[in-house]
Amino acid sequence: MDVETKANNGNKPCKEEIFETNLMRKIELKRKNLKSKRDLAMLYTPGIADVCLEIKKNETLVDKYTSKRNLIAIVTDGSRILGLGNIGKYAGIPVMESKSLIYKQFGDVDAIPISLATQNKAEIINVIKAISPSFGGINLEDIESPKALEIYEELIKTSDIPVFHDDQQGTAIITLAGLINALKILKKDRNVKICIAGCGSAGIGITKLLLAYGFKNIIVTDSKGAIHNGRTDLNKFKEEIAMQTNKGNLRGNLKECLSGADVFIGVSGVGNLIKKEDIKQMNKQAIVFALTNPIPEIFPDEIKNLDNVGIIATGRSDFPNQINNAVVFPGFMKFLLKNRIRKITPDMEISAAETIA
Repeated sequence: MDVETKANNGNKPCKEEIFETNLMRKIELKRKNLKSKRDLAMLYTPGIADVCLEIKKNETLVDKYTSKRNLIAIVTDGSRILGLGNIGKYAGIPVMESKSLIYKQFGDVDAIPISLATQNKAEIINVIKAISPSFGGINLEDIESPKALEIYEELIKTSDIPVFHDDQQGTAIITLAGLINALKILKKDRNVKICIAGCGSAGIGITKLLLAYGFKNIIVTDSKGAIHNGRTDLNKFKEEIAMQTNKGNLRGNLKECLSGADVFIGVSGVGNLIKKEDIKQMNKQAIVFALTNPIPEIFPDEIKNLDNVGIIATGRSDFPNQINNAVVFPGFMKFLLKNRIRKITPDMEISAAETIA
């Protein structure tokens, strides 16, 4: 299905507009005032040597005399770009550049997009460790799971700067924020039955944060069905989810798991995954968050007239009720940089979600 299909007519850009908007130099570095030879002598040689030597004596001064403290790297290997899959080292760059633009526009954070020519886990870890001295933070982006989770797990052990895994943590924060408001509107509580489609970085991040917030009745599914204790094909991250969710040990496919659910959260990476008939099995005043981009698990106009649907949201900018981590990552990273926070905690994520809500 074409990405533009079924978008709201009033907000629907044509392909020509999209390509025109994304022409070369979507982002650029802004120079500091450099108007004279005297300025050049201070900002470059010989004056800059004094700054270098001062930092050598006291490395903490790097934050004062360089851009490091407000500069981050957005790092991808192109292996899981949006819901498009493994599209390679070049095709993922437009997304990274757009995130850089959003970081600057909404958080005044300077972000450099870095698309790597490797998809090897060890090489990615080593590259990020090697470039870290130049940056105040790292944003891991659109790297396939479970590799992304393993990279994040390894980096936070030794990193002296914050590592933010947006697909995991940013998506979890904005999803919790949306769910807090949806439950408030529909006068429901944390005892709702939640079905999550997708057990990659986003699904795992969302599940962990919902559990930390007090939700208990959660079933997570992957391409093979419900995550449960009887499965022998689970990686260690999915095994952890199996231990903490699906208390009834339901063994079935997504359609079966949706029966009687109050909330559907789609982060499967698969467009058009479910049908109207599947949503009909959910409880009254059902909450449907179909968040895969660019094609959601189900389009809003397919289910907006169902009697049992209370709230519908997607991750797209051209539909109402957008749930997208673009609302999260500029301000959250600014918070991490400003407060020199090295490790992100669930309490920080919950605080961010409640603030957004």
